[in-house]
Amino acid sequence: MKSALLLKEVNKAKEVLPESVIRYIEDCASRKNPNSHLISVLHKVQDHFGYLAKEHMDAVSILMQIPSAKVTGVASFYHFFNFAPRGKHRVSLCMGTACFVKGAGKVLDKLKDHLGIDVGQTTEDRLFSIDVARCVGACALAPVMIVDEKVYAGVKPDQVAKILTEYGFEPRKAKK
Repeated sequence: MKSALLLKEVNKAKEVLPESVIRYIEDCASRKNPNSHLISVLHKVQDHFGYLAKEHMDAVSILMQIPSAKVTGVASFYHFFNFAPRGKHRVSLCMGTACFVKGAGKVLDKLKDHLGIDVGQTTEDRLFSIDVARCVGACALAPVMIVDEKVYAGVKPDQVAKILTEYGFEPRKAKK
């Protein structure tokens, strides 16, 4: 009876995750210390879906035979995992000391005003997400804003809309 229930849970978990992740989990299971691959498995899931939903983490838990509390705990401990869908374009603003002193707070306010969202949120059209970084290691370029992989140096609040338009932002939709 217990094995039939486990088989049902495993089959349900396999419906949630893509075949590539399932194969990767199976490959990890054949290695020494299979549970040590949890973070890499979670990365593969996030790479596929763009974030980790509860159902994704539950499926990983079942397939790796790791308690769901541990999977969730590991995922929530590391800042590079997201638990909600992210925007097509990820905007990250450095809030380190140099950037903050040179006006990053005002840049962030303008960014939030234009996009109508707060830090950690995604626009309704899923075009943009806002994040902040403690430091990006480019203090001489402060304040620094990164959109996807492109670094913008010395950003002033009045430049935010222009930068965002490069990624599909339409100023007429900005909230006042």
